[in-house]
Amino acid sequence: MKDKRPNILFIMSDDHASHAMSCYGSRINETPNLDRISEDGVRFDNCFCTNSICTPSRATILTGTYNHINNVTTLASRMDNQLQTFPKLLRQSGYQTAIVGKWHLGQGPEHEPTGFDFWRVLPGQGLYHNPIMIDKDGKREHKGYVTDVITDMSLNWLKERDKSKPFCLLCHHKAPHRHWEPDEKHAHMYDDIDIPEPPTFNDDYSNRASAAEAAAMRVDRDMNERDLKMPVPEGLTKEQEKSWKYQRYIKDYLRVVASIDDNVGRLLDYLDEEDLTEDTLVIYTSDQGFFLGDHGWYDKRFMYEESLRMPFIVRYPREIEPGTINKDMVLNLDFAPLFLDLAEVDIPDDMQGRSFRKILQGDTPDNWRTSMYYRYWMHKAHHNVYAHYGIRTMDYKLIYYYSDALSQPGAVDETYEPEWELFDLNKDPYELNSVYDDPAYAHIVKELKDEMHQLQSDVGDERYEKDK
Repeated sequence: MKDKRPNILFIMSDDHASHAMSCYGSRINETPNLDRISEDGVRFDNCFCTNSICTPSRATILTGTYNHINNVTTLASRMDNQLQTFPKLLRQSGYQTAIVGKWHLGQGPEHEPTGFDFWRVLPGQGLYHNPIMIDKDGKREHKGYVTDVITDMSLNWLKERDKSKPFCLLCHHKAPHRHWEPDEKHAHMYDDIDIPEPPTFNDDYSNRASAAEAAAMRVDRDMNERDLKMPVPEGLTKEQEKSWKYQRYIKDYLRVVASIDDNVGRLLDYLDEEDLTEDTLVIYTSDQGFFLGDHGWYDKRFMYEESLRMPFIVRYPREIEPGTINKDMVLNLDFAPLFLDLAEVDIPDDMQGRSFRKILQGDTPDNWRTSMYYRYWMHKAHHNVYAHYGIRTMDYKLIYYYSDALSQPGAVDETYEPEWELFDLNKDPYELNSVYDDPAYAHIVKELKDEMHQLQSDVGDERYEKDK
C-alpha cells in the first residue's frame, strides 16, 4: 500500500534576501517561479534565523537546535554527523531522503552527510562553473552551471526514486553567494537599466553602537575587483563610484537569482507533470538574509532586519490556502519540527523549535511566540562584525554587542567594551536611530532585557559576564 504522507521538496539558496523576490514586493527584480509557490501557498513575512551566517544556520535547520547546543557557532565550526537531524528521523520512518548541492558543514567521515539515501554535495562554497561535487564514491567535476547542475541531479533522483515511498529532497543551491558569477543565459540582464538604490544606501552609521561603523562590508570601500570584475572607471566622484559599484554588484546578484528562479520552475513543472503537486510540500527559503546595498553594505551577520529575515514561502494544497500572507514569528529552528509533524513522526523533546503546522492551516496557537533570541558568535572574522546577541519582538529590537571571541573557532581574539542598541521598529523600521539611551524608553529596555535573559535561560545559553 502506498504511503500517503506528504513528499517534502525543500529548496534552499544561499544569501537570497527576501527583498529580491517579487512575491515579497521587490523593487529590483521579478521572480515568477518563486511567485508560483507564494501564490499557491503562504508567504511568511516574519521568518528569522537565529544566527545569520551559512554554516550555523544550516546546522540549526537540520537539527532544530540553537548553535550553542549543536556546537556549530561559526563558519570554522563543523557539524558532527552523528547528531540527530530531521532527515535521519524521516528516513527511519520510511521516507526516501536525498541532498544535492551545498552542504557547508564539513568534509570527511565525521562531517559528510548522513541520514540520506543519496547525497552529492559541493566541497565548501563550491564553484559556479563546472563544479566539483562529492558523493560516496569521491570527487568529480560536472560540466555546466552550478544551479543547472544541482537541479539536473535533483530531477534525476526524483525520476529514479522508489515511487511507493514518500520522499524528502533537499535541493541546496550555491547561488546567490558571493562572488557572483552569472551564467551565459542571464549575463546581460539589466544591462540597459539602473537598479534602484535602497533608502538606506547612504547610511552614515551615526546614532548607533560603534559596531555599525566598524563593519568591513561597505559597497563603496570593501568590494574588490573579483566582485566588480573590472577596474573602477577613472574620473568618478566618490558618490558616482559608490553608485557604479552598487550597479556592478546588484546586477550580478540578480542575474544569479534569475537562474535560481528558472530552475525552481523546472522542479515545479516536474511535480505538475508527474501529478505530485497535491501531495508535495514545497518550500523555498534561504539560509539567512543579505544586505543588498542596505546601510551601504553587502553580506549579512548583523541582527538588523535585512540580514535577520529569511524568505520562507511554502505550498501544500492539502492544508494551505492559496495566496496566504502570514505575520507570525517563525524561526529556522522550527523547520525540522514542522517537517516531522507533517510526516507523522514524533518530534524529539530535545528539539528546541516548534512545529507551525497549525499556522500553515491558518490557525495560530494562542501561545505562539512573540519574541525571538539571536546570537552571532564569529567576532570580527572576515567582515569585522562584532559578536552580539539580542531579542526581537513584534515592536522592538534590543541588541547587545558583547564584542568578545569567547574562544569560538575562527573568531578574532580581540575584546572591546560592550554596547547596546534599541530600535523602535514601528517608528524606525530601517533601524537608523538607537533609542537605548532615551529616557522615554527606559522601561522598554528593562522589560526587553528581562525577557531576553529569560529566553537565554529557556534555551540553555549563557549571558556575557558584563551583561547587567
